[in-house]
Amino acid sequence: MGVSNSCLSRTEVQQLLGINSFGLWRLVRKYDDFPQPTEPPHDPVAEFEGRKAPEEFWDGFQVYRWASHTPEFARRGAVLLRPLPENLPPGRWAGHKDTVRGPAQDWHTALGTIRIVHCDDRKVATDVATDIASGGNPDGVVTVCALYGDMSFRGPALVAADTAHPGIEYEADWGDAAALAGHDLPWWPDLLRLPHLIRQWKPGAPAAVLEVPANSNEKILRRVVGNDAFDVTSHLAATDMANDIRNNRIDGTRHDNEIFGKEGHGDRRNPVVIAAEPDTSHHPLRSDGDRHILESGWHKLALSTHPDAVAAIEVAVGRQPDLLPFGALTEVPVHPGAISERWARRLTMCDPTAAHVVLAQGKKAEAFFIDPLTDMPVMRTPDNGRKPVWRFYAPLSLPAGDAELASVFLHHTVWVTTSDGHLHPAPCTPAEHLWWGNGYGDRPSEAATVINLLLDDLGATPNLREHWNAPKGLTALLNEDHKQGTELTRSTLLHARMTPPRAH
Repeated sequence: MGVSNSCLSRTEVQQLLGINSFGLWRLVRKYDDFPQPTEPPHDPVAEFEGRKAPEEFWDGFQVYRWASHTPEFARRGAVLLRPLPENLPPGRWAGHKDTVRGPAQDWHTALGTIRIVHCDDRKVATDVATDIASGGNPDGVVTVCALYGDMSFRGPALVAADTAHPGIEYEADWGDAAALAGHDLPWWPDLLRLPHLIRQWKPGAPAAVLEVPANSNEKILRRVVGNDAFDVTSHLAATDMANDIRNNRIDGTRHDNEIFGKEGHGDRRNPVVIAAEPDTSHHPLRSDGDRHILESGWHKLALSTHPDAVAAIEVAVGRQPDLLPFGALTEVPVHPGAISERWARRLTMCDPTAAHVVLAQGKKAEAFFIDPLTDMPVMRTPDNGRKPVWRFYAPLSLPAGDAELASVFLHHTVWVTTSDGHLHPAPCTPAEHLWWGNGYGDRPSEAATVINLLLDDLGATPNLREHWNAPKGLTALLNEDHKQGTELTRSTLLHARMTPPRAH
């Protein structure tokens, strides 16, 4: 969405204004407010071919707007930026038209036909105006409006492109377009901006009430619900998230209608007709169920090898990763003798699960593994001229028993050794990462928070929402630029936790 930029050469400015080179020279001296030339657009092709760009360029919109506000050139300026005629005769609706960028509504007005395309993608106005101009313009369209995707003072913001100069887009006022049309203009919320609804609309028609279409994520989750390959807890987990998606989409559509259909500023009403409403007869659907059941269902889906489970886990990673049984995605280079090799020796090779496929994110894998102590999925990338890496999800918590934290190793992430002889990647939440060293103003308080927690309870689950409250001494210790492989013993960590950092 937005207004696309346009640049005009000296010759194009003269053609736009209907003057010769002397006329442009005279105009620049007559009008102090005439736009100044701007930097020419970067043209890498011309640069490669050694062609020199013209020395002067003007911003097309600035020139076009200036002309519309200047009586001498107003008829050559932007159609919807010119002063509206006095005693404006009302326009009339002229039906819908299919365009190269979707269905539109036509309005016959005192200035000619205005075509409004109900789409907020980029360059819609230019594309439709260009197509009209190249086809001879049999409907007498003077300007094409498309949605900007935002709200303006008197209704939805518009982008316009005139058929006389389709390459120049500018912002237009919904209220001006409505005044020319002589009618409140229809507006469809994004999720109900359906071609058949736009084609069916007529002035005076009540708002269509219909179900908000499911998006791809909801369809994926509903497919899991209908698949007998998954158990009841997986069905419940997928249903809960699918219902939450639908509730959000309905609420968002209702909110859009409230925003775009609200009363205007002061006593002036926005000339907007809300053309579609979401069906709320079953809204809201039940969601936010028992967390333990949901987590169990997602855990089973993560361990599945079914393609539907892969798609569902991808949805959950992007939408609600805290329900999944793994933490932050982490990469560590494969390096013989590094502390990570001690951890890698206990990994068990396995066939890829849904969690492995999502973990890979399209990267090539040499082998897939699972950590038997934490159930975390792990993969190793092949050596294709680049150093292979271990790619894994950090655990959310560590198996503790009666053990305690013995030391911490710093090797591309934080590693924890335990008093019963085990080594683990430190636990981490899905949305954070663990690091150390000078962060150029940022400090490693996440790692300090995790270590502080594990010093007291090795099996605790970190919560990093207030990581900035980590002990200052631990944060200061981890803020130092330790070498890869550095070990910090339990006594070192406890001492740092109790010791305030030195003032600099």
